[in-house]
Amino acid sequence: MKIASQENSAVAMVKAALERAEKYQPEYHIFNWINEQALDQAQEIDRRIASGEPVGRLAGVPYAIKDNFLAPLGETTASAHILEGFTSPVTATAVQKLEAEGAVLIGRTNLDAFAHGSSTENSYFGPTKNSKDLSRVAGGSSGGSAVAVALDIVQFATGTDTGGSIRQPASFNGVYGLKPTYGAISRYGVVAMASSTDCVGFFTGNPDDLDLLMEITAGQDAKDLTSLPDFYAQSQAKPVKKVGIIKDFDNESIDAEIRAALKAKVEQLRVSDVEIVELEMPALKHALAAYYIIVPAEIASNLSRHDGIRYGFRSESSSHLQDLYCNTRGEGFMSENKRRIMIGNFVLSSGFYDAYYLKAAKARTVIINEYAKAFEKCDLILTPVSPNPAFELGSKVNDPVAMYLEDVFSVPLNLAGLPGLTVPAGQTKQGLDIGLQLVGPRRSDRTLINFAKEMEEK
Repeated sequence: MKIASQENSAVAMVKAALERAEKYQPEYHIFNWINEQALDQAQEIDRRIASGEPVGRLAGVPYAIKDNFLAPLGETTASAHILEGFTSPVTATAVQKLEAEGAVLIGRTNLDAFAHGSSTENSYFGPTKNSKDLSRVAGGSSGGSAVAVALDIVQFATGTDTGGSIRQPASFNGVYGLKPTYGAISRYGVVAMASSTDCVGFFTGNPDDLDLLMEITAGQDAKDLTSLPDFYAQSQAKPVKKVGIIKDFDNESIDAEIRAALKAKVEQLRVSDVEIVELEMPALKHALAAYYIIVPAEIASNLSRHDGIRYGFRSESSSHLQDLYCNTRGEGFMSENKRRIMIGNFVLSSGFYDAYYLKAAKARTVIINEYAKAFEKCDLILTPVSPNPAFELGSKVNDPVAMYLEDVFSVPLNLAGLPGLTVPAGQTKQGLDIGLQLVGPRRSDRTLINFAKEMEEK
């Protein structure tokens, strides 16, 4: 991704990215905003290179940010009506680190409003289309970022992953998608969904770029007390001798072509002298239920700040303060936002906290312990990312249970705080992308990325 060798100019790279963005935007609806000032920044980078001044490791590299990262450039809407018109006075720590290295922002990518969804169909501004089939979803919630990389508009894009929102759209669009260990990258300046499971990560076309991006962005941040010391810079990739396969994840509910892709990858690993270990992890069947209790509870709390008083959209059809709150939230939130607020308030309410939230929290602990025992038997785990390839637009948007079931393989990692990496694993007979998911223990991010490099070379 470096251009300091002057083999290419920042202006040429950024101009090409903007041209591709304008070409694909009308059909795919990837961006909520495109940065018209990007060429000015590129010209300044070329000037510094020509004069021999130091430039960063990402000098001139075009990139995109998911539209829930705060930055003064453009409105930060999180694809939600209630944040329309909001311009942030602060910049997310991850964005600061990327731009300090010279990366050039091309635009803000579309997502499910407030990252609530698995298809990018819940965006106030309309859905993003799949990079291989315009009749199918891009995945979500980071669908715009995944498609921006898949169509080679940008070399990398940021995403957030609360229950699979990086890994699933990466799988649907044939790119790499990394959800790091919880706390590896600061969440400061990212619109919160569920604070105990939110992770900042990236989409790229290869694992080498993920390695560089982690080196740049990982580390502790005084503005985010959940952020970890920079373990990534101090870690070494460990050899992977044993890979676990979860027996509970091999059933008829998974698309046949995804099961075939998993089997083919397992055989490839066996040929490479990697021992395959079968794992029984029965607690994971409770992960989805626990997730959709814990996460809505945190969503209800985090979204309570949006009331139309201080920033964003405000309803004009209000004569009293109570009406202002009700009308602003009623008009400003999407139906999926409202569903999760209602569920969250219900499970936290008096009389239901013990019956739902407390049990879900206990189940989370059981899942964490089950993963710990599994990693005593293997170095990494390989699973599907989603039970299906990209599904048709509109086919599940009115069936929340069917949509939630798309997250069955991805949410356990977020509950346990583990790193996960989507690696491309071929295509279906219809030409749709398939991805598989590498899972590691906490702080094994470098090992995950390094093993993905080895898999790519085999």
